[in-house]
Amino acid sequence: MTSSEHPDGIRLQKVLSQAGVASRRAAEDLIAAGRVEVDGEVVTELGRRVHPDEAIIHVDGTRVNLRDDLIYLALNKPKGVHSTMSDDRGRPCVGDYLRGRYEETPGVVHVGRLDENTEGLLLLTNDGDLGHRLMHPSYRVLKTYLAEVDGLVPRGLGKELRKGWELPDGIVKVDQFRVKDMHSGKSLVELVIHEGKKHIVRRLLKDTGHPVLKLVRTAVGDVQLGNQRVGSIRRLTKTEVGALYRNVEL
Repeated sequence: MTSSEHPDGIRLQKVLSQAGVASRRAAEDLIAAGRVEVDGEVVTELGRRVHPDEAIIHVDGTRVNLRDDLIYLALNKPKGVHSTMSDDRGRPCVGDYLRGRYEETPGVVHVGRLDENTEGLLLLTNDGDLGHRLMHPSYRVLKTYLAEVDGLVPRGLGKELRKGWELPDGIVKVDQFRVKDMHSGKSLVELVIHEGKKHIVRRLLKDTGHPVLKLVRTAVGDVQLGNQRVGSIRRLTKTEVGALYRNVEL
């Protein structure tokens, strides 16, 4: 018996089926094809029993969430809402959007922050391991922003920002930068950045001479805001959760 096998556990194909990965028959095909790993070991025998509360299972390299007490949410945060779960001054906050639906779920918190005037994608979860890694700079999780800025952005600014731009608290590099539109003395730019410093996008663009007029975060890792309505909250799909696991090497 291997270290990842539990004789009193549940058959692996049943665990995969209950987790919504595939039907039990399809899960058996995945196992037989060598596409399933349990605790880092490829499993091909259909009789393997595992303990779902302890096993770490990957299918095609993507981790499978086995716990039904963990939730993963995406909020399209409106402008004027504070990134706190409660506010003693009565100001609108992220916690307001959980009431009536998720407020009874223990431990749900926002992953990182968006400042009051920034809109867009904010993740919430009670998965502490995932939340910690998403915020930790060593995992370099990419965040995508769409910014309307003052002035016409000159050709070559993106190259300078990718190379590194010096701010008072250090050099900042963006991972991607492109100008999407310019009109009426304003520019619409998209930038991808893994830096997590406070107000980093606003500070960076202001320092280039193009202060932000409007800022929306459109993606965190592989999770996209898409056409989600402002102020709405939704559960992440299993694919999205798996992608976040992959982003932080879980």
